Amino acid sequence: MHRRRWAILGVLMLSLLIVVLDNSILNVAIKTISTPAPVGLGATQSQIEWAINAYTLVFAGLLFTSGLIGDRLGRKKVLLGGIAVFGIGSALAAESGSPGQLIAYRALMALGAAFVMPATLAVLMNVFEREEQPKAIGIWAGGVGLAIAIGPITGGALLDHFWWGSVFFINVPIVIIALVLMVWLVPDSRDPRPGRLDPIGVVLSVVGLVLLVYGIIKGGQLADFTDPTVLATIGAGVVVLAAFVVFEKRSDHPSLDVSYFKNKVFSSAMAAIALVFFALMGVTFFSVFYTQSVRGYSPLQSGLLMLPLAAAQMIFAPRARLVVQRFGNKATTTAGLVVIAGTLAAFATFDADTPIWLLEVIFFLMGTGMAHIMTPTSVVIMQALPREKAGSASALSNTFRQVGGALGIAVLGSVLATAYRNGIEDKLAALPAGLRDKAGDSIEATLGIAQKLGPQGKLLVGPADDAFLHAMHVTAFWGAGVALIGAVITALYLPGRTRADEQENEEEELVAALD
Repeated sequence: MHRRRWAILGVLMLSLLIVVLDNSILNVAIKTISTPAPVGLGATQSQIEWAINAYTLVFAGLLFTSGLIGDRLGRKKVLLGGIAVFGIGSALAAESGSPGQLIAYRALMALGAAFVMPATLAVLMNVFEREEQPKAIGIWAGGVGLAIAIGPITGGALLDHFWWGSVFFINVPIVIIALVLMVWLVPDSRDPRPGRLDPIGVVLSVVGLVLLVYGIIKGGQLADFTDPTVLATIGAGVVVLAAFVVFEKRSDHPSLDVSYFKNKVFSSAMAAIALVFFALMGVTFFSVFYTQSVRGYSPLQSGLLMLPLAAAQMIFAPRARLVVQRFGNKATTTAGLVVIAGTLAAFATFDADTPIWLLEVIFFLMGTGMAHIMTPTSVVIMQALPREKAGSASALSNTFRQVGGALGIAVLGSVLATAYRNGIEDKLAALPAGLRDKAGDSIEATLGIAQKLGPQGKLLVGPADDAFLHAMHVTAFWGAGVALIGAVITALYLPGRTRADEQENEEEELVAALD
């Protein structure tokens, strides 16, 4: 047992903080970056989506490979290299002179982040013994909640006082601090028996994941998953990943032992993570437009409204293991998914005048549900594989999370876009054909054109709000349905309360009584 393990956990959370913080900051900055220069970059809706998706595409495509490299070369080396690349990408992104440069530097940031995320959890699994791992993973998951809170608030505050690039430049000092602390505190670890290299398996995994995620993103952009290009790309991704599975099953030195997926507990935990992020990422996407475009809140105020979501995760994620000890993984995770489904369905009741405290309650409940899903499923996944394969286990869970999130943004984003266009198109009939098509893309596009039209354009504001609210309601129900599917899977396949859980619970109660 490593004597500095809790200090090491703090350093790992700092690394995790900047990776998660960056995504939540960008969500708040979307509106500012789309504003013409000198305030923003004048990025179009498509360019904004690619600034987000370039990160997702590179991140998801390299996660599994980065876990393998960490297991082989050493997790500390990979962590240091990943953080350094992320910091360089952040500095370059802050100085972007065009949307194209921003997209390229975001991809560079994702390259670094892909090596950071799996390494943090892999190092954690190697410095903590099995008995303390659930508590450490709970705190690690709570760190995600902290990043969710700090990101929007920090982003909003920076945008109120500095130029748009400050939302990326803020990462640089954090990276420097993290690098110094890592060199000092974090021990290195690796798989003592990594076996021979598996270059064919690595290439197949990267190509398959990139094709799959790109096809999903493209389908979301076109709001049409029947488009031949989309179908061909997704199909090619699925075929390559199937070839990867077949190759790994026949290989005597596989990158991934696919037999792990025969374990229904392991597979259902993976599915739960993917489905909950599918549902939540779609909601996060539309909630920013709801608070800023419909309700009129500033980026900083919009960030502050997310505090209950983050606070709930910070409070409950470290304590979720106690609920698991009392009720078991099945009941805890299933209940968490049902709560998520209920909170998503609640968005279908929101309108332009809904009391804002109701939104805060929903966000708090959403964070509570999330905490009771992430911690139990992460523990199940990480403890299902041998400790020396911790990097691969972490990479797998993060890959499923990213693919689920990309699907959520793409599928639910296309549902939102299609429902919005159907609701607003009749009100845009008086506009010229070129403006009509552009105005129907999103509520931001409609409001932007309405502002340029002056007094005439004010007539579009009410219909735009109504069309967006209807689209949000439809999307929320889709998200709730996906969360319920996850609840059914965990209820069927995750284990109930075990004898080990009962013993741990009795020990906790005895300690509490003695205190």
